[in-house]
Amino acid sequence: MASDRPIDVFLVEDDPEFARRLAAAVASDPGFRLVGTAATAAEALEALEQVAADIYLVDLGLPDADGTVVIAAVRRRRPDADIVVVTVLGDDPHVVRSIECGATGYLLKDVTPKELVARLRELRNGGSPISPLIARRLLQRLRPGPAADAEPPRLLSPREAEVLQLVAKGFGFGEIARLLGTSEQTIPSHVKNIYRKLAVHSRSEAVYEASRLGIIRL
Repeated sequence: MASDRPIDVFLVEDDPEFARRLAAAVASDPGFRLVGTAATAAEALEALEQVAADIYLVDLGLPDADGTVVIAAVRRRRPDADIVVVTVLGDDPHVVRSIECGATGYLLKDVTPKELVARLRELRNGGSPISPLIARRLLQRLRPGPAADAEPPRLLSPREAEVLQLVAKGFGFGEIARLLGTSEQTIPSHVKNIYRKLAVHSRSEAVYEASRLGIIRL
């Protein structure tokens, strides 16, 4: 970022609390300036005709349309802009579709404000910021697959799979314990084992990886 001019950022996010966190992260660095926000695809498309930004942060799960609609429109209208997806959706179809539409980065929503700013700097220096889990998935897509008749490994016990399925649905540990008829103290132990077996470090990574492997359904 050799220029003294701040890098203009536009945010497309429908979750008010997460939007506030992203806006605060951008505002925390004098090298960036938030020039607008939108909570729907329609608002983003309208703003695109009025406000120019250097970076667009786009959620995919917008209430009125898939965020790839916004990504494609930005790529047509502002071809020099960078577009970073910030989402909970880490499955192959969303990742591939976003990149095909013109996204230059793909981050999951467990990114911290400090990490976000670092990734934006990386972006403006010519990089393509991608969450480690997404990068691993993209690399796996390029590797030869297993034999067609190979059985997928059973990584989680039936009870661990039950716990993770309920975590994916948004239940807290206390609620999960009541639904499964067990003590609340056992749930964190199950979650720790799930993280270890799936080689992940957060709930969103665990849910995504288990969904990809067919262990749970979203």
